[in-house]
Amino acid sequence: MQTYITFLLLVFTLQVTYAQTAGGTVVIDSIYSENLVNDFGEKPTREVGVYLPPNYAEGTEKYPVIYFLHGFYGDHTMLEPMKEILDFAITTQRIRPFILVVPNQKTTYEGSFYSNSGVFGNWEDFTVEDLVSYMDTNYRTLAKKESRGITGHSMGGYGAINIAMKHPDVFNTVYAISPGALAIVREYGPNSDTFKQLAGISTYEELEKTYFGKVMVAFGRSWSPNPDNPPFYCDFPFGYENGELVVHQETLQKWQDNMPFYTAADYIDNLQSLKAIKMDWGRNAGERFTQQCKMFSLQLENLGIDHYAEEYIGTHVNNIYTKEGRIPQEVLPFFDYYLEFE
Repeated sequence: MQTYITFLLLVFTLQVTYAQTAGGTVVIDSIYSENLVNDFGEKPTREVGVYLPPNYAEGTEKYPVIYFLHGFYGDHTMLEPMKEILDFAITTQRIRPFILVVPNQKTTYEGSFYSNSGVFGNWEDFTVEDLVSYMDTNYRTLAKKESRGITGHSMGGYGAINIAMKHPDVFNTVYAISPGALAIVREYGPNSDTFKQLAGISTYEELEKTYFGKVMVAFGRSWSPNPDNPPFYCDFPFGYENGELVVHQETLQKWQDNMPFYTAADYIDNLQSLKAIKMDWGRNAGERFTQQCKMFSLQLENLGIDHYAEEYIGTHVNNIYTKEGRIPQEVLPFFDYYLEFE
């Protein structure tokens, strides 16, 4: 009898241990969006990676949702390798069970910058309208702004800030991880080699050999598209004629109208209505990132916008996607504190 009782206790202990340590589930879903219909070959049906917490299938509980926007070159497939740290964060009680979503916004020009192009697709509207509505309709979400957070890395950090700033009625809390495209500085600027190099490129084959050239084309297609201007079908704020710098003021204004450093003053009420704002960046990420992140944080401070800003020891890509990294140690605990759970 004693042996039987011991056996039952062992089975019970194993079951409890399994329940505590069993991981979540990654689902690959897809959404068709009228907002993304275009004449330039960008797919209007987009894959969406969804992380569901442990025991989601067996329960009835509703969960807050964290929308994670990937960086340049990224897509929804990054969720699968992220699963381990998401499980780890729940198991170690850094955050209560939650849903996390990574939409595929990779384009033929690498990154949508989560912006409404009008020519190559309206990616901001897709994110704010279609994606959120789909998640609330098809998954057990807490369908209110207080239970929605938005975050992202690099290009995704830019998207998180820009979208939260414009849509505080949808996303109440934002954390930007090493955001880019906040201001025109360094390699983005007129006195860098980027636009000199771009002025001598006339084919996609040549463009593929560059990095910042591709980023500028993505900026252009996102913020200053021009279907009548081949081969890249966009306009640039800076160019060169006979070796001399030329500034195209109208295009420059379009770019600045899409960069948070320049637009924050237009959204003071929206920014103040957000429950919490945080951004961070690696000390060794390069001057392009550290400079614009500091500029934007200072701009928020000057506007009286409460926020957290943190520089940590790291580069633009390390110390983020590991158990010791920013996501499980800083990002998810931030959302655990500020989001409303059931």
